[in-house]
Amino acid sequence: MSIQPVILSGGSGTRLWPLSRELYPKQLLPLVSDNSMLQDTLLRLYKKPASSGVSSLAGITIEPPIIVSNNEHRFLVAEQLRQIGIANGRIFLEPVGRNTAPALTLAALSCDADSILLVMPADHVILDTGKFASACMTANALAEGNWLVTFGIVPRHAETGYGYIKKGGELPGNNPQNPVPCVIDQFVEKPDFETAQRYIESGSYLWNSGMFMLKASVWLKQLERFRPDILRACRQAFNQGKKDLDFFRADTAAFANCPSDSIDYAVMEKVAGNANAGNDVSAAVVPLDAGWSDVGAWSSLWEVGNQDEQGNVIKGDVKTHDVTGSFLYAEHRFVAGVGIKDLVVVETADAVLVADKQRAQDVKKIVEWLKEQERDERLVHRQVYRPWGSYEGVTAGDRFQVKRIVVNPGASLSLQMHHHRAEHWIVVKGTAKVTRGGEVFLITENQSTYIPLGEKHRLENPGTVPLEIIEVQSGTYLGEDDIVRFEDNYGRGP
Repeated sequence: MSIQPVILSGGSGTRLWPLSRELYPKQLLPLVSDNSMLQDTLLRLYKKPASSGVSSLAGITIEPPIIVSNNEHRFLVAEQLRQIGIANGRIFLEPVGRNTAPALTLAALSCDADSILLVMPADHVILDTGKFASACMTANALAEGNWLVTFGIVPRHAETGYGYIKKGGELPGNNPQNPVPCVIDQFVEKPDFETAQRYIESGSYLWNSGMFMLKASVWLKQLERFRPDILRACRQAFNQGKKDLDFFRADTAAFANCPSDSIDYAVMEKVAGNANAGNDVSAAVVPLDAGWSDVGAWSSLWEVGNQDEQGNVIKGDVKTHDVTGSFLYAEHRFVAGVGIKDLVVVETADAVLVADKQRAQDVKKIVEWLKEQERDERLVHRQVYRPWGSYEGVTAGDRFQVKRIVVNPGASLSLQMHHHRAEHWIVVKGTAKVTRGGEVFLITENQSTYIPLGEKHRLENPGTVPLEIIEVQSGTYLGEDDIVRFEDNYGRGP
């Protein structure tokens, strides 16, 4: 008996700005623990070390995960898997976002027909992993019997930001210790507050979590019944896809032509109550009461955070005086709060957010404005991650800028040249192997070198510790697009 995790990691990084950015979204950030949300999602399933494949679910083997990711995040995802010891996960790259139904379909097409898929977003919080394991055991037994199963969150209060699932009749459980599953009577759209309050009082409704367990063949069969256009496009994208380094790339043109739809809309809502689905399959919901949150806003992160006696969640170098019910996050600088209540304060190297906690969802309005103004603050942090390491802007002026560059052990930048700038490199930690024209040489701490404009060059880290250099660029144009690549270890074009 085994389960195939399918982790959906295609988020765009808008709801937790400024910490989350389009090219570094929330699932890749350590928001709740020392691990990123993606890593925490995986570690709910695997006992450490994660590479052992040993499950926290008694008697069930957890197969190496499938991660469906945005193409721009591929190296970050691969590095985060490596950090927790998962060396054999499969990373599927979406050339464009097409919602969850196509993402799941790509994964299902790669699996055996009888594979039981556990489908989870990479950016959810589940605090009680024991209750989650019990719910998975119940869902697994149903999925083995060809049920399409979702997990419904036992609601804590009337909430207008979630869709709801109305429970039908109870199904026999395989273990009295596990939650009792129910037939899904219907899915309900996000309600107004009064309707949500009635749902809570009735006891018949659960929050829709967006997590599923189902057999690959059952999903594909029902998708063919209800959305053959999605299946057709995904099958073409999969069959014409190709392996690229450690990734699988779906065919760009075929996947771009795929309609966008969610798992719920494409299939689950149509199967709910067994309406129009025939007698061979139906949908079930397993109640889950395990401290779940989709962390859809800063207020959600405050709810699941470790609150002090004043109801504050504090991270980083923060000092408060007469502050209550607030979330304060300092990433780079000292932050002080005095006499405030129910606020969100988030400091990063290049942006600061101050918001009423009840209006935290409106941060998307700021992100929309940044997009209209074509400002980089919506895309990246001042520290930018690359497959070889990272760089961070230190200062800039007319015709010059200074960066701090970190190269991982054994990694190298591409062999490249620039048309408009020259570079000075000063090593502050480690040893650098430098290619400059026809020369190859080493420089160590407190040594430096100069790369003339138009000269082919490469920076490598031959050592076992991170290489840190200060790079001073000077020239008429200093944009990142002034790079001509001749050789690259990561499949990036010129």
